[in-house]
Amino acid sequence: MQENKPFDGKELICINVDKVYDWIVKENSFDITPTGPISFPGVTATTSLVGATVTCEVTPAAMNPVVILHREDRTFCIDGTNVCLQQLNIQKNFVVTIILTFPNGTMLTSADIPVSRCEQVTLCAPEGTDVEVTYTNLDCFVCTTGTLVAGEGTITFSALTISVATCQSIQSTFPVTVEFLADFCDPRADIVSGCAAPTRPQQCSVVFPDAGGNCCG
Repeated sequence: MQENKPFDGKELICINVDKVYDWIVKENSFDITPTGPISFPGVTATTSLVGATVTCEVTPAAMNPVVILHREDRTFCIDGTNVCLQQLNIQKNFVVTIILTFPNGTMLTSADIPVSRCEQVTLCAPEGTDVEVTYTNLDCFVCTTGTLVAGEGTITFSALTISVATCQSIQSTFPVTVEFLADFCDPRADIVSGCAAPTRPQQCSVVFPDAGGNCCG
């Protein structure tokens, strides 16, 4: 074990970080077409859906947002050199919600709709590495709805199509422990809040006491 010694005020420290093996940025879009009744808490069979606008929201799934389904070594010729990379089949999991906004401003939100999409990416991602996807843009819009029929706690769309667009940062990572020289941080000075000095209102010496009149400020 190497002894920790100061070097010009610095100290040798070790921290745990994720090493990035490879990193790509790409766009991807897809459509989803939910069928059957969709759960809408608060809706009844007598709810009028006339004039309601339909929008949507999409977020990555809280559990297992990215799953590696298959990993295969592939050889690629890059700048005249054969390089072994990995072709990955990944499954990206999302949650979509549908929002109904009525003419009076009332809004109703559907229950979460789980959505999965599979994608192939080629990375330096040898066995043991993980894949992380960060969305710099993740958005959706309702393309078509068809007719809307209210039920008890549900709404059925005859032709619902939702388009999802993503700008994604995809990295292959592996946890490592790194060693480097660093300075220790010092706390900043506290901000002291003192009492303000006594103040008095603005005077109207032009009109008083020399002359009468109204003070305008």
